[in-house]
Amino acid sequence: MKKIAVLLSGCGVFDGTEIHEAVLTLLAITRAGAQYQCFAPDMTQMHVVNHLTGEVNKDETRNVLVESARIARGEVLNASTLEISQFDGLVIPGGFGAAKNLSNFATTGSNCHIQPVVENFIREFSLAHKPVGFVCISPVMIPNIYGKGAIGTIGTDSETAHAFNEMGGKHKDVQVEDIVVDEVNKIVSTPGYMLATSILEAHIGIEKLVNKVLEMA
Repeated sequence: MKKIAVLLSGCGVFDGTEIHEAVLTLLAITRAGAQYQCFAPDMTQMHVVNHLTGEVNKDETRNVLVESARIARGEVLNASTLEISQFDGLVIPGGFGAAKNLSNFATTGSNCHIQPVVENFIREFSLAHKPVGFVCISPVMIPNIYGKGAIGTIGTDSETAHAFNEMGGKHKDVQVEDIVVDEVNKIVSTPGYMLATSILEAHIGIEKLVNKVLEMA
């Protein structure tokens, strides 16, 4: 049975993992007959957003690993403990946590960097030639990991696509239900809630992505 790592970035679309995307990913992996294990970095998240009002709570701090445990029902491991031989591939759901916690793309755009523990985590899959699926905004990390010419998509947002290309990647515009596959680097990406207007729309692309990752594994 194939086993897929799922990298989370907290809990909640505005400051962590997009919960629908994470749950759809876990469901798609399970429906395909594979297993999953959630991971997250043990670090303080950039900030805490009140998801009811959209306001930043400047007096509160939260931990990415602890918050990710909410989605994983407690079954989440520290990203620093990865044993790459145990996994056949990786999927990274989106949400602003990918651009605020896993990387700092939200504040620095094309000048962004990826948190070292996160970069090492993803790079292990790259070096082992194992497939990685990027959902929603998480594909902005592709150029920093895979280098010039790596192919991916965040959908059709021109500003984000321009930043992707500035970092050395090759962006492809697609619709919400589509995936983009970089066969050379074993990368799969899909827009998710960068374009989705419903959980059903998000599901279509995510299920395609998960199935392609499993096929390439």
